[in-house]
Amino acid sequence: MARGLRVLGHGIAEQWRMFTFAVVGSALFGAMTVASAFVMGRVTVDTIIPAFERGETTTGALAGAAALILGVALLKVIGIIGRRVAAGIVQYRLQASYRRRVVRQYLRLPLSWHQRHPTGTLLSNANADVEATWYVMAPLPFACGTLIMLAISGVALILTDPVLAAVGFVVFPVIFAVNVAYSRRMSPRMTRAQQLRAEVSEIAHESFDGALVVKTLGREEDETARFAARSRELRDAMVRVGQLRGLFDPIMEALPTIGTLAVLLVGGIRLRSGDTSVGDLVSVAYLFSVLAMPVRAIGWVLGDLPRVVVGWDRVQNVLRATGGQEYGATTLTGTGPATLGVAGAGFAYAPPVDSADPPVPVLADVTFDVPAGRTVALVGPTGSGKSTLVSLLVRLVDPDTGAVLLENTDLRGLARGTLAGQAALVSQATFLFDDTVRGNVTLGSDLDDERVWEALRLAQADGFVDALPDGLDTRVGERGTTLSGGQRQRLALARALARRPRLLVLDDATSSVDPSVEAAILGGLRSADLGATVVVVAYRQATIGLADEVVWIEHGRVLARGTHTELVASTPGYAALVNAYDDEADRRKDLVEQDVTR
Repeated sequence: MARGLRVLGHGIAEQWRMFTFAVVGSALFGAMTVASAFVMGRVTVDTIIPAFERGETTTGALAGAAALILGVALLKVIGIIGRRVAAGIVQYRLQASYRRRVVRQYLRLPLSWHQRHPTGTLLSNANADVEATWYVMAPLPFACGTLIMLAISGVALILTDPVLAAVGFVVFPVIFAVNVAYSRRMSPRMTRAQQLRAEVSEIAHESFDGALVVKTLGREEDETARFAARSRELRDAMVRVGQLRGLFDPIMEALPTIGTLAVLLVGGIRLRSGDTSVGDLVSVAYLFSVLAMPVRAIGWVLGDLPRVVVGWDRVQNVLRATGGQEYGATTLTGTGPATLGVAGAGFAYAPPVDSADPPVPVLADVTFDVPAGRTVALVGPTGSGKSTLVSLLVRLVDPDTGAVLLENTDLRGLARGTLAGQAALVSQATFLFDDTVRGNVTLGSDLDDERVWEALRLAQADGFVDALPDGLDTRVGERGTTLSGGQRQRLALARALARRPRLLVLDDATSSVDPSVEAAILGGLRSADLGATVVVVAYRQATIGLADEVVWIEHGRVLARGTHTELVASTPGYAALVNAYDDEADRRKDLVEQDVTR
């Protein structure tokens, strides 16, 4: 409970102006609630009882009673509107603010951190956990106003009838004790439920992302069973939460009513003995009856504190995460191809956050340089560390040892945003947004259509784009589903070329296109005045042959450098790899020709 109240304190401090306005509105409602009780007592004594005694009443008496009741009701309405509007603003502002903080932290943290955390958990942190943390800010001003109302009520009750006040006040310590017991039992249940929400989200995200695999391998029933099993766990956890809340809510609902019955019982005895008046008894009993709903607001807040603490802890796990990339102050203002150097770079992948496995080393003491304007091919067997090295070159991750240098400057010393303006990466797994062709190439940058078409021509994508129904304005669907794999890769390449980078890194970025198209792309890149240094991860001899130098990587180390011809003669592993690739390509070509002949 103490931790939950501290979390609420953080929220109040961040939105104190609007929260104060909400509490003032709630206090006005509370004060008018207390006033309404005494107005009812006054109307009973001055209007209702005389009317029964005389058998008639006057228009003035009725008008006066109505004016008192309507006046108090109008002020209550103003208080309710002010509280609800301001409390809603507080709640949604905090939720929006913390969602932005979580997302900014996601953008700040390196790729290595994201690789250790499931996507479903990250989605849950930014959505469900933030919502759980600040959901209670809506009833909180009501609860604060209720405390003010209880203070006013306490003074008024003591002044009216201390004995009846003492009887009614027994209820409030009982309410507090029930809330303490409830919070202690609810916290572990809510923690488990929030964790299961993240796991269900994670499984759903994996299923959506891997829809092609699931469909083509006939795994629909297995994925459905996997999702159903975890959903049932979440259902059972939420049922346990609901069972406890179902026990708690009636108790909290009943306590104020029990207090009202006790006041009526004791008040009736005191009324018969002449120790109190009818007006005082009506005022006290009515006040306790109208206190039931506001007191429930305190129960809502206290009842949601376990959920608040769980959500806050999960959000803070993200906001307190370390390992964010640091930036220097160096900016690069030159034009034309940039020099690239890798000096003793080493890297190991950290295990997932819930794993005790040691880090997995991938690169060790990688050293090579690329003069400005040169094209270098990175070649190596699967698992040799090529893609990880590519990530280092564009600083998706930082090396554990050594450094990557652009224009003789350590990437870690560049100012924020500098590298993005100097280097571009085209990966094998391309991603397109549900946007137009133009939007996917420009990504919001101020690039004119002439520059877009120029990039499309270099990427050999102008032909199919021109044939699309609306040309550059054609929407490509989510993840580019209306395009082939090769078309998506060419658009991704055009996206990078449109920015005219000084360093262009291609991670097997033409693997999905035909060899003839690939040759045209690479030939165009070589002959065009790109003004870029090119590093390409390659397998095909046609691609490798266009490189000025080949870097052979095996087991995370650079084992050889030289031209394609030199490495074929001096490095058996290299020769075996590139020849095996071309032999397989020739074999498949022969099979296709045989099928055509038949």
